[in-house]
Amino acid sequence: MKASTKVRAVVLVVLALGGATVWLFRSGRLGRHPPPSSTLSLYGNVDIRQVELGLRVAGRLKTMSFEEGQTVTTGTLMAALDSRPFEDELRLAEADVAAQDANLKKLVAGNRPQEIARARDAVDEAAAAQENATVTLERSRKLVESGSVTRSNFDDAVASRMADARLASANQTYRLLVQGSRVEDVLAGKASLQAAQARLAAAQTSLEDTRLLAPSDGIVISRVREPGAIVSPNDIVYVLSLTHSVWVRAYVAEPILGKLRLGMPATVMTDTASARPSPGHVGFISPTAEFTPKSVETPELRTDLVYRLRIIVDDPDPGLQQGMPVTVKIPTAPP
Repeated sequence: MKASTKVRAVVLVVLALGGATVWLFRSGRLGRHPPPSSTLSLYGNVDIRQVELGLRVAGRLKTMSFEEGQTVTTGTLMAALDSRPFEDELRLAEADVAAQDANLKKLVAGNRPQEIARARDAVDEAAAAQENATVTLERSRKLVESGSVTRSNFDDAVASRMADARLASANQTYRLLVQGSRVEDVLAGKASLQAAQARLAAAQTSLEDTRLLAPSDGIVISRVREPGAIVSPNDIVYVLSLTHSVWVRAYVAEPILGKLRLGMPATVMTDTASARPSPGHVGFISPTAEFTPKSVETPELRTDLVYRLRIIVDDPDPGLQQGMPVTVKIPTAPP
């Protein structure tokens, strides 16, 4: 009786297993491979731009406002030169502009009425002298003919005809004063004024360039100079690590390249437990293949060709640092 009970129990177990197997086959849950993952995992390193900041003009550093590790925002005054020499140059340029402007106005306005009137008087005086010389000459001619004066006296009277030349000269001077400045002189005056204005603009630019402003948000990672130092336009004053943009440099093999396209969403994760995942997107896919870089090289991939990707981090976690290794998850459509 006990044996038959055991047999009956075994049969029930076998039937139950058989029914379960048939149900799994019919439902598709047995005998098939699990669906492939639709998320692509890549490994790369954080890449943050750094800027070497300097001044465009040479001079003596007067102030340095930030230390290493401090955060700056766009437009913040970071350093300044002693501006006194540049202010002097600006005042000199302003005076030059004023002088050239006054000279041009004088050329355009022409001669003063008093000068023209004086020239007119000189013409009248020369005309009167010329008329008197003519009368004297005519009188001398008659006296010579009558024998009352010698020939030498007549020759002296002829020489006095220089009054004609003086009259012609006075008339020419008068006409020139009435006409005013030559067109070429006015054009030259305008050109001189424009040159002075350009020098003034250059002086203003140089004065503005004595102030070093932060080009964008960032963190000071190096303070290279100190107040009192003489710097030139080639000298670095600060090194700034920019807060934006932050991206990840990663590499992908050619068989996987077809799954990627520009703009695909991505998630950047680090090994730091406290760091939050940072959203991003595929911002660049290199059209040129290259050998696996040493930074990600393994013995199996030494001769493989890969393509470089740039994953732009849209909302970077503050913990992301230059060169930090990260994992990038990119959802892809199933094949």
